[in-house]
Amino acid sequence: MGRFTVILAAAAFFGGLASAGPGAAEWASRSIYQVMIDRFARSDGSSEDCTDIDSYCGGTWTGLINKLDYIQGMGFTAVQISPVVENIKEDTGYGEAYHGYWVNNMYGINENFGTAGDLSHLSQELHDRHMYLMVDVVINNMAQAIKGSMPDQTIDYSQLQPFNDEKYYHKYCNITDYDNDEIAQRCWLGVTNVALPDLDTESQEVTDMIGTWITGLVANYSIDGLRIDAAKHVNNEYLPPFVKAAGVFTFGEIYSGVVDNVCKYQKDNLISGLPNFPVYFPLIKAFTAGDMKALSDMISDVNNGCTDTSVLGTFAENHDLPRFASLVPDLALAKNAIAFTILADGIPTMYQGQEQHMPGNYSPYNRAPLWSGSESGTPYDTSAPLYNLTATLNALRNHAISIDSRYVSNHSTELFLDPSTMATRKGPDGVQIVAVFSNQGEKGGEYELSVGPGAYETGTEVIEVFSCTKSNANEAGNVTALMGAGEPKAFFPTAQMKGSGLCGYSSDAEAATNTSSGAHPSAKNGAAIAADVRWGTALLGVMGALVFWLL
Repeated sequence: MGRFTVILAAAAFFGGLASAGPGAAEWASRSIYQVMIDRFARSDGSSEDCTDIDSYCGGTWTGLINKLDYIQGMGFTAVQISPVVENIKEDTGYGEAYHGYWVNNMYGINENFGTAGDLSHLSQELHDRHMYLMVDVVINNMAQAIKGSMPDQTIDYSQLQPFNDEKYYHKYCNITDYDNDEIAQRCWLGVTNVALPDLDTESQEVTDMIGTWITGLVANYSIDGLRIDAAKHVNNEYLPPFVKAAGVFTFGEIYSGVVDNVCKYQKDNLISGLPNFPVYFPLIKAFTAGDMKALSDMISDVNNGCTDTSVLGTFAENHDLPRFASLVPDLALAKNAIAFTILADGIPTMYQGQEQHMPGNYSPYNRAPLWSGSESGTPYDTSAPLYNLTATLNALRNHAISIDSRYVSNHSTELFLDPSTMATRKGPDGVQIVAVFSNQGEKGGEYELSVGPGAYETGTEVIEVFSCTKSNANEAGNVTALMGAGEPKAFFPTAQMKGSGLCGYSSDAEAATNTSSGAHPSAKNGAAIAADVRWGTALLGVMGALVFWLL
């Protein structure tokens, strides 16, 4: 029996001990903070500049653990982290693998980020806070440093584990048309400096091996959810068995602004969770180029095209895209982009540093270390305007869900639209949040906007959570928003504010952290989750010893 055959068998055994993790319904009530581990926090808390932004800068899983208060202070209930497995070690023409996407050994851990024990500790710390852990994974390709470009280079497949033979890969070809599924799914994403040999995902053997690996990874670290990088580049039939083997909710990255290209993954039952790229593009245009109508139209198209918008990830930034502050520096516009992200349908997802208004128009500058990139100059500034706006909005959303879990599945409806303003209502009667988004920017004038009809029942007293001013809905159910300086607005029934922790109302700790009625959505209490993590850690230790012995 070969050494990796034994490893795979061990992983399958350990994975079989895991129970199914939280599914789509549980994740729909969450809000996600996206972390690139190398760029979030160092273990010792130091904040010296990173001298080479294309290389490792020193962020670790322990550094993240030490800053969980910073994330939870914004009201986030889940953390998405960059890939955790072993990457190539070379300093290439594109720099080092600080981002985690150049995988060369799926059964190894990226030691630049810490030990297996550190990763288990992170999982336990999150679960002790009733937060979820989502891990980014690469299942389309492996990676190897080369000098020059393919096809003039030779790949040493024996160095790629567990897919250590050329038989596991598609024959080399370069992607010449990203909109052609046949080419995009069978050709190689990387061909220069770092080759990305494309796995033969049509192969049953490859499918089985990747399933065994992900079952073990999820079980060993009590992972609650996954994000599949470059999911559009694997063949469709490869995805359902992978998701089943993982046993947890999974996001699949389908980089396309075309509704049908993205929503077909839900319609065809390939994968349920999807970052909402179709809404992302008009969202950016709405708040940087003044095109609010295009955003409204796309929301309608996605509602009609996808089967479940509650599990689409709504976002305005990620590690592959220009930061909002690089597109337009106006802080009021940034506030509105965040407000839309949190109060629209779907799972709010925020990329680290967005709350500090960090710039960065492309990689690696959109991945600058958080400890050196805050607009105020103070690392992890909890007094920053966007940090506090995010905390207020997450608190409001979490509170609404804690009162009535139907908030999540209730479709947002449009109450008002003009070229500079969109007003929406989301949530069942009694817990609806009425939001007003503006693209006028910081120089926007003061005026009164009547929002409705049907925002609330006649006479309902509501509170605007940023100004903490109260008013009543008129006979048509309209509320009046006092607009000014391009700021967003958010209203909520005053009678339901107790427990929100906003505008002087008491904070109900359970309502703020448990984002569904009753038990923790994973159906496990903190002690049970911690026990699972300890089991996973212990089993990983046994597995690690076995691997060490075999090697």
